[in-house]
Amino acid sequence: MDKLDKTASDLKKFIRDVPDFPKKGILFRDITPLLAHKPAFAKVIDTLTKMYKPKGVTKVVAIESRGFIFGAPVALNLGAGFVPCRKKGKLPYKTYAMEYALEYGTDTVEIHQDAIRPGDKVLLVDDLIATGGTALATLDLVKRIGGDIVGAAFVIELEFLRGREKLAEYPTFSLIKY
Repeated sequence: MDKLDKTASDLKKFIRDVPDFPKKGILFRDITPLLAHKPAFAKVIDTLTKMYKPKGVTKVVAIESRGFIFGAPVALNLGAGFVPCRKKGKLPYKTYAMEYALEYGTDTVEIHQDAIRPGDKVLLVDDLIATGGTALATLDLVKRIGGDIVGAAFVIELEFLRGREKLAEYPTFSLIKY
């Protein structure tokens, strides 16, 4: 696992499968080996940076918490601001919120009211897209407050959960597909 080949698909070998986590029957895709391998981590950040550099991104919004790991360095490389999107009650200042449906119940994401200005060119970054609910709520929230969404980028996509379909109105990219 020390050598990194040239294609993004080779990044898959740095994702660890953890069966029955966080509960029985779930196969968790663990990114920590990728984060620990400097060339693999750099490949992810460099790929996302190169892809979105021509888009004129002014803000990168990342979803709590693993999205922060990828979103912050991408924002820095793009010369853009970084905006954390968090679960309800985690941000200390005035927020805008968006509630979204879960399989059983609802959840809410929030961002600071002063984080996105009308006309900001916004890129959403997260570690994984599964069903797409959290990403869609975040994108809808950004759009509602005036952000111009240039794309949604994910390190991993669980294609069988069809989350990309929920994001159909937004340009969506993922590096690693399962």
